[in-house]
Amino acid sequence: MQFVDEASIIVEAGKGGNGCLSFRREKYVPKGGPDGGDGGHGGSVYLIGDDSLNTLIDFRFQRFYKAQNGQGGMGRQMSGRAGEDLHVKVPVGTTVIDEETLEVIADVTEIGQVVMVAQAGRRGLGNIHFKSSTNRAPRRTTLGTEGERRNLRLEMKVMADVGLLGMPNAGKSTLIRAVSAAKPKVANYPFTTLVPNLGVVKLGMHEHFVMADVPGLIEGASDGAGLGLRFLKHLTRTRLLFHVVDVAPFDESDPVEVAQAITHELGEFSPTLAELPRWLVLNKFDLLPAEEREERAADIVRRLGWEGPVFRISAISADGTAALVQAAYRWLTEQRQLENEDEEAAERAREMRARMEDEAVARTEARLGRKRKTVDEDDDDFDDDDYDVEVEYAP
Repeated sequence: MQFVDEASIIVEAGKGGNGCLSFRREKYVPKGGPDGGDGGHGGSVYLIGDDSLNTLIDFRFQRFYKAQNGQGGMGRQMSGRAGEDLHVKVPVGTTVIDEETLEVIADVTEIGQVVMVAQAGRRGLGNIHFKSSTNRAPRRTTLGTEGERRNLRLEMKVMADVGLLGMPNAGKSTLIRAVSAAKPKVANYPFTTLVPNLGVVKLGMHEHFVMADVPGLIEGASDGAGLGLRFLKHLTRTRLLFHVVDVAPFDESDPVEVAQAITHELGEFSPTLAELPRWLVLNKFDLLPAEEREERAADIVRRLGWEGPVFRISAISADGTAALVQAAYRWLTEQRQLENEDEEAAERAREMRARMEDEAVARTEARLGRKRKTVDEDDDDFDDDDYDVEVEYAP
């Protein structure tokens, strides 16, 4: 099964039925007069949030969605049947963008949320409406209007509580394997992770939260380098970020410079996302001699000027991961309780999420604009479908 988080579709609402031109014709009823009925309204197109979907792959195979047309009016003042509305299910977390204007039409963030994306055509009027004292036999009707047609871009952002942030090979996938049932591919080369992975971290019968592992970032990700720009948007739906840093990189790069590069890319993509609570997770401590570990950790924290929480772990052996996820669960619980009890805190959280969404959309619009310009100039048939990859789900 493919993980697809972007898709382009065409939606078209139904046309309204035409009004009827008819005159009453019955025995013993001379000059019966007009009796043409109205047409039926066309059907509209709606999107509905559905939690059973976690990818937009269906929209890669079916791109055109049309609601039913309204039926034309009939004699004897009979109106035509209205066209049925079309309801299309989309994953929760889907942003709907008009490809022509780059306007954000809606953001589907709740299960069952209904959004109209194409307005139905209006019905036409039959000639019965145009009868008057001076026009007893009107031959005038109106036509039904065309339904709205739109080219839409759907972008899905995974819904998670905690997001993993870091360079390729920092150990993010190993960490999510260690603390959840998710089994993303793990290998000792960069960009092993090509698509986001979600894992449910369970601490007890009713204690759990969702963690998201996104493809690693590289320098220039906010400008489109690597896979970062396409998947950074998924972090805007999280409440807490784990900045995973490899303390013993195989290429002997400086962990501090690497962490600073990631922080820079985060701020370039979305300044508000860079303000999201972030914890420093120093990974792969098992690769360091025991006598060097504390000194290395202290040096990284000092050079980064880090003032937030710091955790030392070894994801592959799960050493230190229990303390990390327990602290995260407590923090998330306290934040939810605070937002439930304090309306000002809840409003601040909503405003922050709204700003992140706006900044992410602006980046997306800029990327779509650049891609459209490139296609117009080069007449290239390159398509994002080339980046579709296979995802294996654990049984």
